[in-house]
Amino acid sequence: MTSQSPRIYTYKITFEEVPYYYYGSHKEKKYDEYYMGSPITHKWCWELYTPKKQILELFDFTDEGYIEAQEVEGRLIRPVYNTDKWCLNENCLGVFSLEQKRKAGKIGGEKIVELGIGIFARTQEEMIETSRKAGRKAYKLNLGVHSRSKEKIKEDGSKGGKVAYEMKIGVHNRSPEKMSEDGKRGGNKAKELKIGVCGLTKEERVENGKKYYEKTGLSKLSNQERSSLSKKVNAQKWICTETGYISNSGGLSRYQIKRGIDTSKRKKVL
Repeated sequence: MTSQSPRIYTYKITFEEVPYYYYGSHKEKKYDEYYMGSPITHKWCWELYTPKKQILELFDFTDEGYIEAQEVEGRLIRPVYNTDKWCLNENCLGVFSLEQKRKAGKIGGEKIVELGIGIFARTQEEMIETSRKAGRKAYKLNLGVHSRSKEKIKEDGSKGGKVAYEMKIGVHNRSPEKMSEDGKRGGNKAKELKIGVCGLTKEERVENGKKYYEKTGLSKLSNQERSSLSKKVNAQKWICTETGYISNSGGLSRYQIKRGIDTSKRKKVL
C-alpha cells in the first residue's frame, strides 16, 4: 500500500457553529476522497452548519481492517450514545462483514420505505403499542433498568460519570467557557435563520404558553392546589447520572449548571 492508496479510518465530525458531533468509520474508493459522513436522521445539521472532519485512526485496507474500524467506532459511540444530547449518532453499529454491508447498501433506505419492510412495516401506533408491551414485560420480569435498585442506579451513575470525567468525553470534553461560547453561537445562528423558538413571534410564544397551561390542567387549580403541587414536585429527588449527586429538580439543575454538566443527564429516584 502506498501513501496514495485508499484508506479505511474512523473519524469524528464537528461543526463550527454548534457543539454537535458524530462518529463513524469509512472505506475510501480513492485516496482522500471527499467524505463528511452519511447522516440520515440528522442530515439537517450538515446542511445548516459547517461540518469539519477529523481522522482519528487508520486501519489496514482489508476486510479485517474494516471490521476492526467498526469495532473501534462502536467503542467511540457507546459512552455517549443516548446519553449526550450533542451526539448525533442514532445507531451504535455492530460488526458486519463487507459482503453484508454491500447487500444492505443495494437495498437502500428509500427502497425499504417504498416496500414497507423492517421498521416501516408498522404504523406509528403499532410501534408505540409494541414499545409499551415491551416496557410492561421488562417491569414484570425485572429486566433492564428494572433489574436494579435505586442504590444500584445511583452507584452505576456515579461510576459512569467518573469514567466520562477521567476520559474527558461527552460534556467533559469542553470547558464551561467553551460550552457557553458554543451555546451562544448556536443561539445566534438560530436567531439569524429564525428556527426553533426564534422562528416564533412574541404572540405565538404567549399563545403556546397558554395552550400548555390549559392542556396540563394547571389553569383549573386553585392557588392552594398549585402550592401543594409545587411542594410535591420540590420533594421529588433526582440523581445526576454523571456524578451521582442527589437533590430536587431545581437544586440539581443549579448543581449541574455550576459544574458545566448537561442538565438532561438525570434520573428520578424518589
